[in-house]
Amino acid sequence: MYITSLCYVERDGKYLMLHRVKKEEDRNRDKWIGIGGSFLADESPEDCVKREALEETGLTLLAPVLRSVITFVVEGGESELMFLFTCESFAGTLTDCDEGTLAWIPKEDLYGLELWEGDRIFLEKIAAPCPFFTLKLVYDRGGHLLYAEEDGARVIIDRRTT
Repeated sequence: MYITSLCYVERDGKYLMLHRVKKEEDRNRDKWIGIGGSFLADESPEDCVKREALEETGLTLLAPVLRSVITFVVEGGESELMFLFTCESFAGTLTDCDEGTLAWIPKEDLYGLELWEGDRIFLEKIAAPCPFFTLKLVYDRGGHLLYAEEDGARVIIDRRTT
């Protein structure tokens, strides 16, 4: 299992999104995602998300808020544990990213983008004030969401029964 942090940086009703189009060998190729990446040794979730944001955007996150812990499972593959943040307070000047194209996207326009199916679930939750939650997203090897569980119990989607 690998561990990551991801942040949706917010400004004026928009999220800073990364369109992953620059790397050929990228599991997120052609998807729109938030800002983040994998932990380095001795990093906390906050350390990781701040470092990744600075590396990918040139922005310094001043007050990231932990909103969720999400477990991604790919049947027959490696799992990921992700710490999900939002942040409205930042400093710096936006720079180019070597992993893709950065764009400020209005929240209401996000769902028309090429997103992972599970991302749509947690984006809906964090768009409004909500308590901290956990989420488990289980995908098949082809990248299709099979089911999702919120807070360890409630099934949100279950395609294995349809």
